[in-house]
Amino acid sequence: DVRQQPADLLPDVRQLEDALLTTMRQILRYGIIGVATNALGYLVYLGVTSAGFDPKTTMSVFYVIGATVGFFGNKKLSFAYNGNSYTAALRYVLAHTIGYSVNLVVLTVLVDWYGYPHQYVQAGAIFVVAAVLFLLFKFYVFPPVPTLHTSVPIPAPAQIEE
Repeated sequence: DVRQQPADLLPDVRQLEDALLTTMRQILRYGIIGVATNALGYLVYLGVTSAGFDPKTTMSVFYVIGATVGFFGNKKLSFAYNGNSYTAALRYVLAHTIGYSVNLVVLTVLVDWYGYPHQYVQAGAIFVVAAVLFLLFKFYVFPPVPTLHTSVPIPAPAQIEE
C-alpha cells in the first residue's frame, strides 16, 4: 500500500510547525529592528525635509544609512545567518536596490503624479518595502545554510529489498 499512514505524516507536521515558529520569530525580530531603524529614520526624514531638503533625495540618503545598519542587525538577530558574509552583503545590496526602487516608484507615482503629501506616502511605503525586503532576506539574502546532517532517513541494510 503506497498511501501514507497518519503516523508517517507526523514528521512533516513537526517540520512545518518548526518552520512556522522560525518564521514568526524572524518576523518579530525583523519587526523590532525595522521599527527602531525606521522610526528614527522617519523622524530625521521629517526634520530634514521640513528644513527644505528634497523628499526623494532625503529618502535616498537615509535609505542607505538605514540599510547598512539593518544588514548587521538582520544578519545576526533576525535570521541568525552563518553563511558567507561577503556573498550575503552582495545579495543584500541587490535586495535593497529592489526595495529602493519600490520606494522610489511609490513616491514618484503617489506624490509627483497624484499629488498626495509625501509625509503620508513615505509612512505607508515603509511597510510595503519592509514586506518585500523580508521575503528577499529570508529566501535570498540570508537563506538557511545547508548542514552536513540530513533529515532523510537512510534505511538500515536489513530494510533494503532486492
